[in-house]
Amino acid sequence: MSTEVKVPTLPESVSDATVAKWHKKAGDTVRRDENLVDLETDKVVLEVPAPADGVLESISAEEGDTVTADQVLGAIEEGEVPEDDQDGDDADDAKSEADAKDAEANGGDNQKDADKDSDRASSPAPASSSGGDARPSPSARKLAAENEIDPSSVEGTGRDGRVTKGDMLKHISGGGSRPVERVKMSRLRSRIAERMKEAQNTAAILTSFNEVDLHEVMQIRSKYKDAFQKKHDVKLGFMSFFVKAACEALDKHPVVNAAIEGDEIVYHGYQDVGIAVSTDRGLMVPVLRNAGQLSLAEIESQIAHYADKARAGKIELEDLQGGTFSITNGGVFGSLLSTPLLNAPQSAILGMHTIKERPVAIDGEIVVRPMMYIALSYDHRIIDGKDAVQFLVAVKEALEDPARMLLGL
Repeated sequence: MSTEVKVPTLPESVSDATVAKWHKKAGDTVRRDENLVDLETDKVVLEVPAPADGVLESISAEEGDTVTADQVLGAIEEGEVPEDDQDGDDADDAKSEADAKDAEANGGDNQKDADKDSDRASSPAPASSSGGDARPSPSARKLAAENEIDPSSVEGTGRDGRVTKGDMLKHISGGGSRPVERVKMSRLRSRIAERMKEAQNTAAILTSFNEVDLHEVMQIRSKYKDAFQKKHDVKLGFMSFFVKAACEALDKHPVVNAAIEGDEIVYHGYQDVGIAVSTDRGLMVPVLRNAGQLSLAEIESQIAHYADKARAGKIELEDLQGGTFSITNGGVFGSLLSTPLLNAPQSAILGMHTIKERPVAIDGEIVVRPMMYIALSYDHRIIDGKDAVQFLVAVKEALEDPARMLLGL
């Protein structure tokens, strides 16, 4: 019996999706609930599981196609699947590609081995003893065409002597060619580019800077981090202090937490703070609801939870919507100073940076302190320079006297 594989119900406000990656090809055996294909929307990636055991009979929507809810993606011919049945071609392709990358990573130390591989590749691949199909894989054929290489000159290490992508990459590396790979921009990356450009074209973006002495924050973290983690099962990071400081500053300067809608300014009586998270698929900004009412432990727990979901591709659309203000931390990558872009329709974003020990003057004496530059990018259409500067000063004062901030004084 044949069973259709369909696009699942899409999240609210999402009308279509893009077929991002098929994990199986026609003719492969599949198991019930095994992930068959990834569908990418503007913000989230949806996994489509196999509805039954059997063989993937056909694929109706190829990678890169746009699909809608309930559209047929393919069909499965139901049947029993042997316990030890695995897709050898995929395993071969993955293994040989990994081997090729290892060879490239070793550089000159493996040059002799690469030369030997090139010499072996100049001879035709041996015929398969099993008489199977030894044609190059699709990705290998693509690389061969791009680099003008005769696939028959490459030794195949895949099943039945098949030339895999890894074999082709290894051959190219040994032969001195420089491969070029063209990859279609993912739907998420395309949406990020669109939103960033829209923010630049719409808002009058300006950035103000200040610096913060994090000595007191670091003293608290050093003294209580072990007890904090033992009690709350989460690490005490810097971000929770910055979220608390930002919410306190937003209370004092509500225009920084506002947004433009048509010809009106909308002032929010709450702080829903977006925390930028870097993932393999691009930047995502999950939102901490009512962040001003959360404890340090609640903030750290929610940040860790959302970061795990985002990096695992499990983030939901609702997690990313409705923020009133955002914080981004380029310091984790070593950034000393930056001008972050607005996360529209929000009117401001706070940028954190790397902590550097620097000599500073305190009470007439030069001392070495852990200093961080902070930046506020804001929409100058509704936020004046005075408000932006005073907001940064409020953040600075809260972080330099965290006991007062945590006691609500």
